[in-house]
Amino acid sequence: MSEQTTFPRWIPLLGGLLGSTTCGLLLYAFSVFIKPLQTQFGWSVTDVTLAYAIICLVFGLVTFPAGRLSDKFGPRNVVLIGGIIMAFGFFMVSTITPPDPAVVAAGGDAAKAAGRTPLYLLYLYYGVIAGFGGGCVYLPPIATAPKWWPDRRALATGFTVVGLGLGSFIMAPMATWMINSPTIGNGSALPVFKYVGIAMGVLVVLAALCLKIPPVGWKPAGWNPPAPATGAGGPKAYRDYTYEESKKTPQFWLLWLVYFGGSFAGLMVISLIAKHGIDAMTLAYKAKNALDAAAQIPAEEAKKIAMAASMAPSTLAIFNALVRVMIGPLADKLGTKKIFIALFSLQFVAMLVLFPFGKSTVLLAAVSGLIGWNYGAMFTLFPATTLQYFGASAQGSNYGLLFTAWGVAGFCGVYAGGWLKDLTGSFMVPFAVSAGILAVSVLILAALKAPEKKHA
Repeated sequence: MSEQTTFPRWIPLLGGLLGSTTCGLLLYAFSVFIKPLQTQFGWSVTDVTLAYAIICLVFGLVTFPAGRLSDKFGPRNVVLIGGIIMAFGFFMVSTITPPDPAVVAAGGDAAKAAGRTPLYLLYLYYGVIAGFGGGCVYLPPIATAPKWWPDRRALATGFTVVGLGLGSFIMAPMATWMINSPTIGNGSALPVFKYVGIAMGVLVVLAALCLKIPPVGWKPAGWNPPAPATGAGGPKAYRDYTYEESKKTPQFWLLWLVYFGGSFAGLMVISLIAKHGIDAMTLAYKAKNALDAAAQIPAEEAKKIAMAASMAPSTLAIFNALVRVMIGPLADKLGTKKIFIALFSLQFVAMLVLFPFGKSTVLLAAVSGLIGWNYGAMFTLFPATTLQYFGASAQGSNYGLLFTAWGVAGFCGVYAGGWLKDLTGSFMVPFAVSAGILAVSVLILAALKAPEKKHA
């Protein structure tokens, strides 16, 4: 094996951080856009959240071919092209022309007809175009960085995805401030897409320039691969699973189902939590001040409530980011299965208390932090488990296919959340459904065992 020192191995980590931060800006603060988009375009919660469901589905499905393209053409090329497409799609949302405010205020069929074309453009620009580009940006750094850190693979994986939480931590309060600023948004979310879209373009170019595949046979100075395990029959040599072998194992598809369950709950909450906080805190304010449920509250109070509710996705984002790095060493020590069961069980409890906690800024932020912690851990634990179960040789393809669970769950969870909210008028039902799906995931995890090793 060769040693190479001319390209510092922390640079691919920086590329992963920048790329995942851009994806965090794209994905994880969408709930702050729901209310202003509803107001400006006359859309329902289901209408708006369908855009988020579409982007999750497209993003998740594109990661698989993006991983394989990265292996063929290099991560730098895939991230650069995909990133430009992502920034373009996000920026183009700012060009959508809203209907006449008087038509929106009147409601009825005329308002629905006026908002239909802009709604389709939201789905196209944000859901399809930005989602396609984001899927190209996300996976290549995850597959690349651990190759530079064979001595600390879990830590490297966690660092490359920490930006997803960091991006959403920045985006939620920043977007809320821009929307409410009289000189920028003045109640409209469209300028956020314009300015953040430009920033995304800059970040992804920098991220792409940081990515490079190490030379064949490269290893860090002073590090040697661990020797094969020795049993009673002498040394035993094992090989990695191929991609074709991996996807034929029941363990792979059980992991897929668990990934679906955790993502279903997490993405539903991310898409709705700010709106849930605004609704719950508004009702609490009206009750405290003896106002009718249909009464309008003062504009300044509405802005304060919106900022207070934005603390929920921001807190979720902080813990989402922190856990991605912190959980790696713990998983290496205790094993991923025990941590998985503990985190999914905590997530089940969090989903049950999320609805009643919505009326309190502090309690909502606290449970959001717990949800972010449990949700964010998956993005270190699942790649690490895939490596542990199937080996590193086909990691890009294996994890790319596994990650499609996130995309399918994002579409189902986000759309179901908005639909159930519109159907029942309450956030309690979608959160309870998520809790049930998490309970099934815990049972699967308890029964899950690693596949047998392949002999060389």
